[in-house]
Amino acid sequence: MPVKKIIPCLDIKDGRVVKGVHFVNIKDAADPAEAASTYEKQGADEIAFLDIAATTEKRKTKISWVKRVSKVINIPLTVGGGIKDLGDLETLLEAGASKISINTAAVKNPHLIEEASEKFGKESIIIAIDGKESNKTKSGFEVYVEGGGKATGIDVVEWAKKAEELEAGELLVTSINADGTKKGYALEFTKKIAENVKIPVIASGGAGKLEDIYLVLTEGGADAALAASIFHFRLYTVREVKEYLKRKGVQVNL
Repeated sequence: MPVKKIIPCLDIKDGRVVKGVHFVNIKDAADPAEAASTYEKQGADEIAFLDIAATTEKRKTKISWVKRVSKVINIPLTVGGGIKDLGDLETLLEAGASKISINTAAVKNPHLIEEASEKFGKESIIIAIDGKESNKTKSGFEVYVEGGGKATGIDVVEWAKKAEELEAGELLVTSINADGTKKGYALEFTKKIAENVKIPVIASGGAGKLEDIYLVLTEGGADAALAASIFHFRLYTVREVKEYLKRKGVQVNL
């Protein structure tokens, strides 16, 4: 089994780390730079920084927020939110991001994936896929954009395969149904995507207990688990998660 990654996620709104349920009911959780620094010390493999209001507020990711976080950590930083074009990607990479997560803009213009991968390298490009259960698609899951507020009619699995074809480096897949519930990741959702692509899949949405992370990395087929609530509200440290996984036979870097 390859080494699996644990990635704390900073959902940012108004310059603060927040956490919601099903992408709504947002609560304040922490200062982003302090949280990122803490998680790195605990053994996080990477940090994800998602400016969750950028797209809905029709603005770009706040560069000053990204710089604050990138200055205090040495592990890879993935940044997403409000990205529309290659210029936005370049600005964020210059601000200290290691990888860029693109969602709405990629759905609207799939060739952006190809162009971004060619210009900045495949390893820098993550396609974020927000999905919801649906009877309109073959896989049973539909792609949503605009911060989870708009249905597209696109099948999650078909879109994942298309993103891979267009040279995405990784996929960050979030089940809106599971997000923030702490009832476990959507295993079927994650597994269907992971089984249909060869690039790494980062699972997101629903971590509530240690077993949830174990299950999504094994049964769900994910290469990395992204989590927010369990870290922000101090249910577990990153180290506790990794030590548990190691005891269960999952390879992690401690």
